[in-house]
Amino acid sequence: MKALREGQYVKHFQYGFGWVTESDDERTSIDFHDHGVKKFVTGLMVVEMAGDAPPRPSRTKRRKKSSVAVAAGPAGRTPTSKS
Repeated sequence: MKALREGQYVKHFQYGFGWVTESDDERTSIDFHDHGVKKFVTGLMVVEMAGDAPPRPSRTKRRKKSSVAVAAGPAGRTPTSKS
């Protein structure tokens, strides 16, 4: 198989649908919907042209976990009031 054009929509038998992000005579990178970016040897990969591509879904950015300090008293003790 020869190099594919960047942005082409393809289907791979194992990874499903994706967009070609880079391609030359040696290597091809494809960004798949559910599996992320995978790299293939261009001459060995087997993909089908999928025709018209649906609009690219926007990838959600991961939020950083906020570090929350929890104020706790001595372990196992509860405050009591004397009557």
